[in-house]
Amino acid sequence: MRTLEKPTNSASGDIPLWMLFPLFFAVVYLSHLTLLRLPYFWDEGGYYIPAAWDFFRTGSLIPQTTVTNAHPPLPSILLAGWWHLSGFVVSGTRTLVCIVSASALLGVYKLTRTLAGAAAAAVVAFLTAVYPIWYAQSTLAHADIFAAAFTLWGLAFYFDRDAANQSTAKNQILAAIMFSLSALSKETAIITPIALALWEAVLYLQNRKKRDTLRWMAALLSPIAPLAAWYAYHYHRTGFVFGNPEFLRYNATANLSAYRIALCLWHRFLHLTTHMNMFVPVVATVAVFLIPVTSATAPQNIRKSALKAIAVVLLANWMAFSVLGGALLTRYLLPMYPLVLLICVSTWRRHLRRWWLIAALSAAAFLSAIWINPPYAFAPEDNLTYRDMIVLHQQAIHFIEQNYPQATVLTAWPATSELSRPEIGYTHHPIKTIGISNFSAEQMQKAAADPGAYDTAFIFSTKWEPPPGAVNLGKRNESADTKFFDFHQDMHPAAAAALLHGEVVWQAHRKGEWVAVLRFPRIVDASLALPR
Repeated sequence: MRTLEKPTNSASGDIPLWMLFPLFFAVVYLSHLTLLRLPYFWDEGGYYIPAAWDFFRTGSLIPQTTVTNAHPPLPSILLAGWWHLSGFVVSGTRTLVCIVSASALLGVYKLTRTLAGAAAAAVVAFLTAVYPIWYAQSTLAHADIFAAAFTLWGLAFYFDRDAANQSTAKNQILAAIMFSLSALSKETAIITPIALALWEAVLYLQNRKKRDTLRWMAALLSPIAPLAAWYAYHYHRTGFVFGNPEFLRYNATANLSAYRIALCLWHRFLHLTTHMNMFVPVVATVAVFLIPVTSATAPQNIRKSALKAIAVVLLANWMAFSVLGGALLTRYLLPMYPLVLLICVSTWRRHLRRWWLIAALSAAAFLSAIWINPPYAFAPEDNLTYRDMIVLHQQAIHFIEQNYPQATVLTAWPATSELSRPEIGYTHHPIKTIGISNFSAEQMQKAAADPGAYDTAFIFSTKWEPPPGAVNLGKRNESADTKFFDFHQDMHPAAAAALLHGEVVWQAHRKGEWVAVLRFPRIVDASLALPR
């Protein structure tokens, strides 16, 4: 018979979670107050807001005005429902995301309190909240923050299984519901419950409480059913199971090269352990672990069974997101960062009496990384660089709208959506666009071959990189990155204007991000109508 290891701390006597939620929400909301009115950014404006807007207006779960890529519909449903209360305003959307982020942090608190006690729970929740990737995503209406919230609550109920005065059957039902909602928020969230189900299968083979293990396996596999139902509905309506063929190719079938997977494993390892100053708590944990525990009163570490299950979840997500997804976006790993921090904080408490000093150092490192960029290229949405990009795009599009309202603008995504969709928040009326893939020399040469198709161009930096001459720790293998990760060098405004035979009429820079508007005087043939 299996002997269950007791949790290190009992939850009895702790503050009820429902009393903590207003505090969590107030902290998240007030710390993001200056961001709540920013227009929609990147994938928000490119897919998630248009999809939710379509559902809000038409009731269709299949997007009508943007590409259908088979993402599950729960974020659209939640956004549309909220808009009926707040109105379709960007501040309302961002307030909802703050609520979701606060709920997720409460799940982090519950999970950590169960495994390591209230003190550790407060620290892990705070470190998660100020970690730059989490902080940036806490107002962005991407599906990942919704999936992260439900995933973390599912994990909280899963690891609460051995706590005193807890009903195992109740936890199984609640975990199944939470993991189902996470899968209906983002299809890749199914990785975590499946990984835990496989872990339960291993425990079953080891003769560990077979009846209870079978019930947990059933609960953890149950989210497959609603996700399969969504795909069946999507196939019935569109003829595609996993989205249009291009979406499937970019995010799955084109990613099966062994060399690409090896590269992604390395990148994802860095994302989990070093990115945006995560190396501070991780390196500190490795160092502290080497210090022997000498005090008899030292807090107990997370029980081994829970540590093994957390390791399984981290390993599964690390490997899965090294294959799935065409872009190596760090937000895909959003619910994994609290688990890394949970292990770190638990280790500090166990091995070091003044562990709070490392917690304070980690918090300072995270807070600085919200504003200070690392010495390597990264996606703007990983910290407040995304705000710089939004502000620059606002200024450029306002210039176009004021000076060339009838222009046909050559640009690339996401500006194609920003110009053509007023509901995203950049324009008051649609502006016609001609889209290209990016601003590489190759794409600009293609645009130069058809100069009559446009009279204005809006070009911008599509990623942040250290300026020339600065320290750059992210030296690229350009051939591999171009082949596997769509890497390209953006052509700068002066060179683009020379190639396209135009002139730069407006440009701006902001902390390494840049935008420019180009204008092309075209000779238009006209015929004069003779009077009768």
